[in-house]
Amino acid sequence: MKKIIILFFAIVSCSSLKASTVDTAVIFSPSMHKEIKCVIIKPDNYANKNLRFPVVYLLHGHSGSYSYWVQKIPNIKIDADDFQLILVCPDGGYNSWYFDSPVDSTRKYETHISKEVVTYVDSNYHTIPDRNHRAITGISMGGHGAFYIALRHTDVFGAVGSSSGGVDFTLFKTHWQIDKQIGDSINYKDNWINMTVINMIEHYPLSSLTIIFDCGTDDFFYMVNKKLHEKMQRLGISHDYIERPGKHTSEYWQNSIDYQLLFFKKYFSK
Repeated sequence: MKKIIILFFAIVSCSSLKASTVDTAVIFSPSMHKEIKCVIIKPDNYANKNLRFPVVYLLHGHSGSYSYWVQKIPNIKIDADDFQLILVCPDGGYNSWYFDSPVDSTRKYETHISKEVVTYVDSNYHTIPDRNHRAITGISMGGHGAFYIALRHTDVFGAVGSSSGGVDFTLFKTHWQIDKQIGDSINYKDNWINMTVINMIEHYPLSSLTIIFDCGTDDFFYMVNKKLHEKMQRLGISHDYIERPGKHTSEYWQNSIDYQLLFFKKYFSK
């Protein structure tokens, strides 16, 4: 019995020495003139100063925050270890949709994430600081945001994903305060056409982006994701698309992110 107890504590001690660690950084945003928090998850081997790591940026959904991923998807810390990635969880505000808002100059979340957060992470962590070792993905509002930012910043991100993304918000004009970010759909009609992903893909070069997205078949965003997939097929845009049973829930996203991080890990390893 004594030997079993000693063995148990030895296993626990070894496990505690090899586990991801979570930082909460405070990043000053020159574009928005304020400090914004961000969670950064480091893999278990991070203490090895000879190693540098690829980075995946994880965007939260509407009404979420920088802490969403570690609070609601606790296995994300295990994923950092399993795939040996730095995972960065920026704050996108309650309902920013990750735009530099054309109607509210105080909201510049596209700039914050694509420039300010990336610069901070590369300056303070052991990253591989190039587009071939950076990916961005997100859930719901963050799924649209990941696509939106990656399309407009292919020099920064080499791969993009989305899970249950609101990839065509033109069908949801009265939802989630989108009009507060881009204007109402009558007076600012062009914003509603030009700033939603399903329309953007026709006008941005996608050949350099590696793409994965998915949606649950019981999700209210299922049809817009399916239509995006079909449109990309018609346009000959290479991508991975997955649909599986599931709703707009944290349980679905926990399953989804495991597949996406494996996909990104393979991309980084090319």
